[in-house]
Amino acid sequence: MKNFMKYVGAAAMLLMLTLIYSACKKNGGFYDAEESTAPFTGNTYEYLKSKPGVYDSLLVAIDRMGLQKTLTDSNVTLFAVTNPSFQLAFRNLNTLRKQSDKDPLFLSNIDGVQLDTMVSYYIIRGKKPTDSLKLQDGLNLTSVKVGYPMHAKSIRASASGLVGAGPEVIEFSNTKRSQFIRNWATSTTASNNIKTKNGIVHVISPDHTFGFDGFVTRLTFVPPPPNLMVTIGGTLTTNRENGGGITAGESSRKVIDGDDHTKFLCDLQGFLTMTYKLKTADVSSVYTLISANDANERDPKAWTYEASNDGVNWTELHRVSNFFFEERYQQKVFRCTNTTPYLYYRINITELRNGSVFQLAEWTINKTK
Repeated sequence: MKNFMKYVGAAAMLLMLTLIYSACKKNGGFYDAEESTAPFTGNTYEYLKSKPGVYDSLLVAIDRMGLQKTLTDSNVTLFAVTNPSFQLAFRNLNTLRKQSDKDPLFLSNIDGVQLDTMVSYYIIRGKKPTDSLKLQDGLNLTSVKVGYPMHAKSIRASASGLVGAGPEVIEFSNTKRSQFIRNWATSTTASNNIKTKNGIVHVISPDHTFGFDGFVTRLTFVPPPPNLMVTIGGTLTTNRENGGGITAGESSRKVIDGDDHTKFLCDLQGFLTMTYKLKTADVSSVYTLISANDANERDPKAWTYEASNDGVNWTELHRVSNFFFEERYQQKVFRCTNTTPYLYYRINITELRNGSVFQLAEWTINKTK
């Protein structure tokens, strides 16, 4: 009996040591989810077709945009968006449309130009497995067709409360053409490195909204009427100028150059007035502002939109206070009830979001419809 108890005690001790060792080993490192190394025998398009109920919406978008050939015979990396991501995007869009008594939209009838751009976000030139995305700063990527700049970085997810103790995932970002990460829209992958005959597939997490954060705004944005600065022309004057002068890279000229990736930057010094004199008088009841690339504290917060026929006596057309741009490179359209043709239009900025340095990418004066 004594010997039996001795054996039982030794077995129990061995079991305990095994458990302790396993626990220490688990806590001392991370667990890698195994990824399939056997490549799919077909091309990337065929891979999507082989998963009914998973990529149906993505296939509809790809077929509508004529991208089958790209996924069939080009070397590409696909960040594959699953059905729930499309469902989330359309739920958000159609909830908003319902509030305006508009009919719902579907993949078959949304604006093809916008759909083409958004689908292209997810199809990247060249094969990019996770090993190529492990650089400290990640890797800049280029989308097919429109050459849009995207970014990807391989990281370790958190697990059991430990940072970096989980499986490898990819942070996949829409850079919005900004060098500042805070302006990016980012999603993560749920599965990586699915090899096909002509590429790599990484699967985007199902909580991602197709189109990133621009799906609804792209499909609800109503473009402003024609810009009088272009159709009629004229001259711009300001009461403040960039410190480098009128020829500087961020001078007042940049606010009407038609490029939202340039900007006008100057000290506010209490207020800033930008005045545009048209070659011939016309009616404007619409104007637009586009936020610049960085530092949202420099955005205008309060201003008046005014008009004149002699450049001396001014009529206030529109007043704005406590305004905020939600994102960078964002165009905002403002409307007023003006019906009088004027020769001069000006915007008088009196307050910034914070600080004393002003910036704006674009200002336009637009014709009344």
